[in-house]
Amino acid sequence: MDLADQQAKFENRRKGIAESYERRFRRKSGENIWAQVSATPVFNKDGIYEGSFGMVTDTTERKLAEGEIRKLNQDLEKRVDQRTAQLETANRELEAFAYSVSHDLRAPLRGIDGFSQLLLEQHNDQLDDKAKGYLGRVRGGAQRMAQLIDDLLNLSRVSRSEMTIQRVDLSQVARKVAEELQATNPRRDVRFEIQGGVEAVGDGRLLRIVLENLLGNAWKYTSKHLSARIEFGMRNQSEGRVFFVRDDGAGFDMQYVHKLFGAFQRLHTSTDFPGTGIGLATVQRIINRHGGNVWAEGREEQGATFYFSIS
Repeated sequence: MDLADQQAKFENRRKGIAESYERRFRRKSGENIWAQVSATPVFNKDGIYEGSFGMVTDTTERKLAEGEIRKLNQDLEKRVDQRTAQLETANRELEAFAYSVSHDLRAPLRGIDGFSQLLLEQHNDQLDDKAKGYLGRVRGGAQRMAQLIDDLLNLSRVSRSEMTIQRVDLSQVARKVAEELQATNPRRDVRFEIQGGVEAVGDGRLLRIVLENLLGNAWKYTSKHLSARIEFGMRNQSEGRVFFVRDDGAGFDMQYVHKLFGAFQRLHTSTDFPGTGIGLATVQRIINRHGGNVWAEGREEQGATFYFSIS
């Protein structure tokens, strides 16, 4: 410590300013230690500075522990970086594998479906009703497998695709999805009730997939009713804004609600309602990527409501 520093410290003490600092010392034995030094100015009854009350605390163990913690954190960060790089490589390889497998599977599936159709068209008069039924089931199975491949690839994409965060008009998206659904079967008596002005901050493409799946499910599971009502909206709750899609269709038994969002988990048979069981798993992946939650309530033949939040 130079003379100027000593004078500055002395002036601070005279002004009543306490000192506290940590530095390294060397003991007579030659051992280096760390110590916390504190000094409190002492004044006489006339307010004249007489000296300082000092205390020195050995902090060597704490400094060593801090050093170990820093080293452990550095090692952990390095291991996390390595693990992240390994996962990214594995994901790229898995994606390449998925596309390769999907391509290899699609070709024979197209062949199965195509040749079955040719048999039905060109040899229709030679086939009895049972044979035609068998070929129809073969075609249906091939088409469901092709759809399953597409759904699995979509699930893979939404799990790893880049997200572009922006303000999204969910009401407008819901109206467009509703128009597309109604165009598939204009004769159906379905009333859509879409709340206006519902917005969220998230990836517009992924949030559209959410509404396509939820509104699409509502459209599908009301198909056995003569008339139906499908609602989309938002409400404020204690935990924040919650969005919902509600219908008055087939519903489900709440004791199986835990199965809804698992891949390949279906509460209705494919003969009752077509599907692969991937849609709600896709919804959950997207909402999780937005830091939110998704859940559902329903009663058999009294409809279902699917809720989701976005952080």
